[in-house]
Amino acid sequence: MNSRLLAGSILSYSYNHLIGNLPSCKIRMAYLKAYLAKVGAGTSVQMGCKFLNGRKVYLGDRNVINFGCLFDSRHYYIRTGADVSIGPEAAILTLGHDPHSPEFANRGGDVIIGDRVWIAYRAIILPGVTIGEGAVVGAGSVVTKNVESYSIVAGVPAKNIGKRNSKLIYNLHYSAFLL
Repeated sequence: MNSRLLAGSILSYSYNHLIGNLPSCKIRMAYLKAYLAKVGAGTSVQMGCKFLNGRKVYLGDRNVINFGCLFDSRHYYIRTGADVSIGPEAAILTLGHDPHSPEFANRGGDVIIGDRVWIAYRAIILPGVTIGEGAVVGAGSVVTKNVESYSIVAGVPAKNIGKRNSKLIYNLHYSAFLL
């Protein structure tokens, strides 16, 4: 194992099993600002979230990442825009396997999430997906392909079920002492 891989593994383990479960937002955010590629101003990450290779995670300004989320950026990037709300226990994946490959080959891609996106409880975003500005992903949905801006998708696999108001003006402001 090379030294960079070992150091990254130690950083991931430290956050995922120790720091990420501390009931102090200030301590968790200080660690994440050093560990992740970018943590935007006003972003909040609740307890129990896991990051696999945090050096490829870019969180925009004023994101709210609820408890128990998984950011799997082992080989590809995850980038969020501003004012993104990610519900509890959501998973963002950038790597999987090709089911048609006789060698069980890896298959993946970057995940890009636009400004003011709302990803609800236990949604799963699969590798290579882009979610457009202002889109909503319903609870428990599995997003297998790109989501257009201001659309509302839900289901397994996620399908377009409506449109969201495109004149969004809110900025998220969430900060909890113990979450």
